[in-house]
Amino acid sequence: MQSAYSFVSVAMTNHIYQSPLNYTGGKYRLLPQILPYFPKGINTFIDLFCGGCNVGLNVIATNHTYNDINPWLIGLYSAFKNNDKGLMLNTVYEIINKHNLSLVSKYGYAYYNCDSSSGLGPYNRDHFRNLKIHFNQYTGIKDYYYYAMLYVLIVYSFNNQIRFNKDGEFNLPIGKRDFNSKMESKLLAFIDIIKSQNASFTCLDFTGIDSSLLSTSDFVYIDPPYLITCATYNEQNAWNEEKEHLLLKYIDNLTARHIRCALSNVLSSKGKINIILNNWLKCNVSKYNVHHLRKSYANSSYHTSEIEGISDEVLITNY
Repeated sequence: MQSAYSFVSVAMTNHIYQSPLNYTGGKYRLLPQILPYFPKGINTFIDLFCGGCNVGLNVIATNHTYNDINPWLIGLYSAFKNNDKGLMLNTVYEIINKHNLSLVSKYGYAYYNCDSSSGLGPYNRDHFRNLKIHFNQYTGIKDYYYYAMLYVLIVYSFNNQIRFNKDGEFNLPIGKRDFNSKMESKLLAFIDIIKSQNASFTCLDFTGIDSSLLSTSDFVYIDPPYLITCATYNEQNAWNEEKEHLLLKYIDNLTARHIRCALSNVLSSKGKINIILNNWLKCNVSKYNVHHLRKSYANSSYHTSEIEGISDEVLITNY
């Protein structure tokens, strides 16, 4: 299928910005491959499953809508956007100091009887547990302080992830690192960008984003949980075959109305095949273009055994 849109000047920034969250499935390392496929002239950019927001940070559009079903994630982003960045940063440091968490950038590893190779977990474990209890039992207003606590928990947690159990409790264990200058820079840059964008944050199931309100000048980026892979955001059967079918129907509806969209997904991974997605593409070969991406796990935190299975990661466009 030939593209009906121009790619002479794509909707991407000159510098690639990175999310302050190490969100599983984040597209930061794939952005140089993904962004050139995005069309120019975007009025409203909708990130249907925004996750870490890596994509939207780097797309030029008149308006940005970041959507995710995780209320804590959307609350965190809203707090970053709606509060002064100096207040947020100072509160982060206040919480770190109040709960006696490590700060190697100021005191060094020796101060905590730790080293870089083994990490800071032994020192931070009890302090982190106390902060987690305080956060999970917090009954005050969920304002900037509440979300600053959440951000600190994410920073000091295992692999800097975000995960809540079915009772709504943050339940990740302690990690090896702490808040450093690189994390501070990413946080401040993120706040600057979302404040400069005409950005809104919504917490809806993707079916709650009314496609009838979109026009041909809008663009929808879709990066759902992958049906054939495992991640913390896809626990407790959060994504299943029924939702996969519903999403593909949603995309077909956008396509029928000539609304531009792009889907990130995997056709196969570690010997598994996404039969639903593959069959959908075979039935709609004239409607969609499949762009195969060269995925790199350089500097990944995953173990070697997890890297060996090669995934066919793709970007599927309807233009």
